[in-house]
Amino acid sequence: MSRASQDRHHAWRTPVFASTGLDGTVKARTVVLRTVDREANLLKIYTDSRSSKAEEITKQQNAMFVFWSKKLNWQLRVRVSVNISSISSHAQTLWQQVKQTTSASDYTGTSAPGTPISSPAQIAQNNDLHATHFAVITAEVMDMDWLELASSGHRRAKISLDSWIWLTP
Repeated sequence: MSRASQDRHHAWRTPVFASTGLDGTVKARTVVLRTVDREANLLKIYTDSRSSKAEEITKQQNAMFVFWSKKLNWQLRVRVSVNISSISSHAQTLWQQVKQTTSASDYTGTSAPGTPISSPAQIAQNNDLHATHFAVITAEVMDMDWLELASSGHRRAKISLDSWIWLTP
C-alpha cells in the first residue's frame, strides 16, 4: 500500500471507500490513496470538507477501503476508524503542497460537491482559489481481510496487528 500512495499507476492507488450515509445506507466511492503511515497504522485520503463523505464520517467513524489487483487477483478489504480534519496544522501543511498542483481546484469550488449545475462548463467558473475546503481523512486500520482468487484454489486470511488467521474463502 505504501507504494500505491506514491505510484499513480499502482492498482491499489484508487481503492473504493465505503461509509454509512446519513440515511443509513452504504455509500461507496473511488478515492485516491494519498499517504500510508505503516508505523502508525494509518491511511490518508483528501476530500472537500463540504462533501457528503465528510459529513457522514463525523456521524459514523466506521468505514472500509476495498482494494483490488487484477494482476495478482487479490482483494483486500481494510476495516478502518476514520476522522476528518481541515483545521489541523497537518492539514494546513498538506494544503500548502496541494495548492501548488492541478488538483487544488478540487477543493476550491464555490459550490459543494453534488450541487446541481446547469452544465459542465459551469465548473470552471465556480472556483475561488482564495477559499479552500480541503480536508484530510485519516483512517486507522483495524484489520484486513485478504482474498486471493486462483484456479488452483482460493486463499483467504484475516490480518490484524498481532495475528494472521486463515479463513475459508
